[in-house]
Amino acid sequence: MTYSTEELLEAKRQIDSTLHKLQETVRTLEGKASPARYKSQITLAKRRINALTIAVSLIERELMHAAE
Repeated sequence: MTYSTEELLEAKRQIDSTLHKLQETVRTLEGKASPARYKSQITLAKRRINALTIAVSLIERELMHAAE
């Protein structure tokens, strides 16, 4: 599938926003009195952060190729 530059930029913006929220969630959960209680939520959030970071990287690569 081919996406326009505008679509890629908007997707990246949305993912960046979600990444920021997830990172804040991890900080909040890890800062709680007993973070071990939230281990599964922390693990899930970290895995989502990794997946979304890969998505951003791929979008940025696609934008670089589009600029060539």
